[in-house]
Amino acid sequence: MRKELRIFKALCDETRLKIVEFLLDGEKCVCEIVPYTGRAQSTVSIQLAKLEDLGIVESRREGKSVYYKIINPKIKEILKIAGDD
Repeated sequence: MRKELRIFKALCDETRLKIVEFLLDGEKCVCEIVPYTGRAQSTVSIQLAKLEDLGIVESRREGKSVYYKIINPKIKEILKIAGDD
């Protein structure tokens, strides 16, 4: 499957899209992402793993906390274009 198609399919999921939108303004801890999405921690972790596998986000561990940030600059552009009315 083409990488572009995989990115669009990833963004079609409501939880993943919400996570990516939340990360647009910078790195966030999972402890911030979970309450923002309103989903269970296990669900958020699964979706973050999918986003990381696709090269959309990357994680780093600091003690017991895990932080995520967007690493694919195309994602910000896609969401900017999609958000224009």
